[in-house]
Amino acid sequence: MDLQQPLDYAAAKQYYEREGPLRAPRKHVERIVGEDQDERQPRLGAWISNQRSRAGTLTPERVEQLSAIGMRWT
Repeated sequence: MDLQQPLDYAAAKQYYEREGPLRAPRKHVERIVGEDQDERQPRLGAWISNQRSRAGTLTPERVEQLSAIGMRWT
């Protein structure tokens, strides 16, 4: 997992808790405050789309983790 992944996952979880299933538009940017209190703006929509397109190569644990926060795979 690269260094960006935890931030992207945190952004996805925040979006899910606010909006429900992860159906963010591809251009959606999620504002999130990191542990260091700095605001970040990951491109969540693109990240979600990339996770879907790579579903076949993700670990079962990752698929389960994303499914638990409302990932729609189709």
